[in-house]
Amino acid sequence: MFDVGFFELVLIAVVALLVVGPERLPKLARTAGMWLGRGRRFINSVKDDIDREIKADELREILEKQKQINPLHEFVDDTKKGLQQIKTDTESALDVKKKKAPAAEDQNE
Repeated sequence: MFDVGFFELVLIAVVALLVVGPERLPKLARTAGMWLGRGRRFINSVKDDIDREIKADELREILEKQKQINPLHEFVDDTKKGLQQIKTDTESALDVKKKKAPAAEDQNE
């Protein structure tokens, strides 16, 4: 990004020492370091968020392609429908049996 060598850093340090003074230079260096650290952490967090979103989008695309290629979801849906049909048939058969059972008891009496 920036090509700052050792000579440039020494020149910046000498100018800062002359402008700010030796008493306030350590505090200025700590403050500058703190802000640089915060800036780097912010930039890294934004990069991480962007990477996560890109990976999530890629995963969604992969899942959509898999859904189109692999008809497993159709098999699962058909199985669910078949099980639901069996359940309703069983319940209706039990209802019919319950209705016939009291009628048979009445005939036995």
